[in-house]
Amino acid sequence: MNWYIKTIDECLSHWQTNKVTGLSSTEALKRLKEAGSNQLKEKKRIGPLAMFLRQFTDFIILVLIGAAIISGILGEWIDSLAILTIVVFNSIMGFAQEFKAEKALAALKKLTAPTAKVIRDSQLQVLPTVSIVPGDIILLETGDIVPADLRLIDSQRLSIEEASLTGESVPVSKDAGRCFEGVISLGDQKNMAFMSTIVTAGKGIGVAVKTGMQTELGKIADMVQSVEKESTPLQRRLEQFAKWLVYVCLIICVIIFVVGILKQGKIIEMFLTAVAVAVAAIPEGLPAAVTITLALGVQQMARRHALIRRLPSVETLGCVMVICSDKTGTLTQNEMTVTRIFTFNKWVELTGVGYEPEGGFYQEASPLAPQQDQSLMLLLKTSLLCNNAKLYKNEEGWRIIGDPTEGALIVAAKKAGLSQEEVLNEYEPLAEIPFDSERKMMTTIYKDPNGKRIAFTKGAPDILLNLCKDIYSQGETRRLNEEDKTTILQANEIFASQALRVIGFGYREINDEKDIEKEMTFLGLMGMIDPPREEVKSAMIECRTAGIKTVMITGDHKITAIAIAKELNTFDETKDMALSGIELDAFSDLEFEKIVEKVKVYARVSPANKLRIVKALKAKGYTVAMTGDGVNDAPAVKEADIGIAMGITGTDVTKEASDMILTDDNFASIVAAIKEGRRIYANIKKAIHFLISCNISEILVIFVAMIIGMPLPLLALQILWTNLVTDGLPALALSVEKTESGIMKQPPRSPKEKIITKPLGILMFIQGVVMGLCTLIAYGIYNPYQDLVKARTVAFTVLILCQKFHIFNCRSENVSCFKIGFFSNWWLIWSVLFIILTQVAIIYVPYLQPIFRTVPLNLTDWGIILGISILPLVIMEIYKLFTKYQIRN
Repeated sequence: MNWYIKTIDECLSHWQTNKVTGLSSTEALKRLKEAGSNQLKEKKRIGPLAMFLRQFTDFIILVLIGAAIISGILGEWIDSLAILTIVVFNSIMGFAQEFKAEKALAALKKLTAPTAKVIRDSQLQVLPTVSIVPGDIILLETGDIVPADLRLIDSQRLSIEEASLTGESVPVSKDAGRCFEGVISLGDQKNMAFMSTIVTAGKGIGVAVKTGMQTELGKIADMVQSVEKESTPLQRRLEQFAKWLVYVCLIICVIIFVVGILKQGKIIEMFLTAVAVAVAAIPEGLPAAVTITLALGVQQMARRHALIRRLPSVETLGCVMVICSDKTGTLTQNEMTVTRIFTFNKWVELTGVGYEPEGGFYQEASPLAPQQDQSLMLLLKTSLLCNNAKLYKNEEGWRIIGDPTEGALIVAAKKAGLSQEEVLNEYEPLAEIPFDSERKMMTTIYKDPNGKRIAFTKGAPDILLNLCKDIYSQGETRRLNEEDKTTILQANEIFASQALRVIGFGYREINDEKDIEKEMTFLGLMGMIDPPREEVKSAMIECRTAGIKTVMITGDHKITAIAIAKELNTFDETKDMALSGIELDAFSDLEFEKIVEKVKVYARVSPANKLRIVKALKAKGYTVAMTGDGVNDAPAVKEADIGIAMGITGTDVTKEASDMILTDDNFASIVAAIKEGRRIYANIKKAIHFLISCNISEILVIFVAMIIGMPLPLLALQILWTNLVTDGLPALALSVEKTESGIMKQPPRSPKEKIITKPLGILMFIQGVVMGLCTLIAYGIYNPYQDLVKARTVAFTVLILCQKFHIFNCRSENVSCFKIGFFSNWWLIWSVLFIILTQVAIIYVPYLQPIFRTVPLNLTDWGIILGISILPLVIMEIYKLFTKYQIRN
């Protein structure tokens, strides 16, 4: 039921309650049993053990487990143990990340008040919030957290901060006496108060109409728990890659088995050999390389003010196509700022953003000294005297106590050199007529330094103007005529069209207490807005260059949202659309999907609307990022491919539902994180390129040798050492490769793009063939029929050195490693040197020789080995040079 359409009497009658007596304790207990406790309920979650075991269900992990089992059956226990160690390491990393993320509901529960003031049995009682039932009469005062969804039955200057629930950037003035018709958004339901919102001013009384999971907060909790996090693009690609790898391994097994039987006829021996080669084909170091690459990316992003909560999300950032951004506090300062002032026949611009009292006054782009303008100074002084907010400075900067609108007025006055404390010291406060939604005005009465009593008023410009008799202009007061009124109303319309919140000001000397807010002298208008962050404009430009769409989603009014979007150059009225939440609800899912790509601004939206927007974009094939700070953002943040929470202004709920937290609440940090995500994905592909091409070379060495009837050039332990150690460490060094130039000038890659494209697959195969041939040539030179151990030692060493030279090819598919900077990645240099030193140790240390079946080599041997091993690098450098020449011509 929409309670905002019901009158106060209808609500009280429906719940059979009374404003004075409330419910009886007996009735309340009965309703508590029927409705349940007033708290958020958590759906059953999987336990830590089940969560840990779930880490072993990824397809590539299952492949590795199978490889470990087969290795054990073949008696290769060292191989089996090494593979299982990698599997367990990856599972522990994944479990640690997922376990941290299961806290969203606990954060929601923190938002609810522990106690509430309730009238029961005709007495005011302070009761636990969980015991509130529908029909309870709740009292609200400044600072209270609303304990349930209430239909207000009394309001005295009541204002409630609803930003976390609705996205509204300023507190909402409530009016219990109003009723509404039709369907309206939460932010417009001025006769309602919602669970978890905060009373910022005044008093109120309400009847509880919804409790627990039935409240608006409860609906959000349900949505947060209902959203299942999908796998990331990288996880999906690795899953596809693992399946492809299994098929390749099976084919290799069959071919080697069949060919071996035809050549030698030994069925059992050929079966074991075929399985051993298939196990060798699996890049055991790949999961570790990917995990550690992502982990290093997490550290790098933390330095860029982005905390990653789920490891795979690092890569997901790199393929973001759409950023759905909350307006308040994300694109804007979340600090109301006076930007324009109108005194009669004078327009004044103010610079400076937020609560920092730094900025200047300008008239027609020329600097203006406010102290020399009597009208302007009187207007600013009035804004200080008709004001209950306070401006102060702490370690975090300038802050406001009280209404943000009134805070903006204090800041504007301070920019002109007016101190609130000094002005208040000159005037003696006498009385105040608080703001209410019927009058739409506030008046304060002071005794000035000359002993005169003066009333200072601010309020809605059109209403205040009708109560003015005179107008003040440059030290003179004269009668207000119809032409003056027309000019003032036109100024008000201009301000409103710029999405400014407009306040009118007036004053009068009083001799009695009657009709204080009549026959006033009009002073002027002040227009304010929550301005965009300075750095957001450049971030938006970089998004457009990178092919990333930006969509603004806000709880504010549509006209305000469009104005901000235009200022950020992200909205074109000729081709872009803006929708309110109610307009969005009027579309069916099919209709909405047809237009979703055109909509750049959403205003006055509900949590369900935000969730629907994200789902519609994902249905169109977009990889979606959703930023947010309020409770209302949490379901959509969790549904998005990459959910981004604000670290400073964000609620715990949104942080726990997110994949990434911005520690500086800076939209520009999102763009930096996307750039980092693209770099990380590129480096993961480089690692895969290196590992698979190396595995191809190992398979070809064994396969070709077996086909031509030669003894196997590599033993099982040598293959594992090459796969796991000598390949793994340099592959990890690729993870710290610097960002390639022009990476943010490329469009986002498709989430359907395979991790190994056809051109890359062909290139890897050719490179594997080259390294395999180099190994076989060296093996043949040393004639395995005469000295098998030495021939294997040379082949083993050539293969490892070929791969170590080849890693420099993998730094770029088309740019020379010398142009990149041969020594620009010292981690790579040190890893290669380390592998070379370990290989020397394997060859010359007596303790290691029998383990790896090696013999010492002389200088001539090393000359031949180096001459052959460098060929893969030389060939690729010639290929890159030839390709570059072809492109130029």
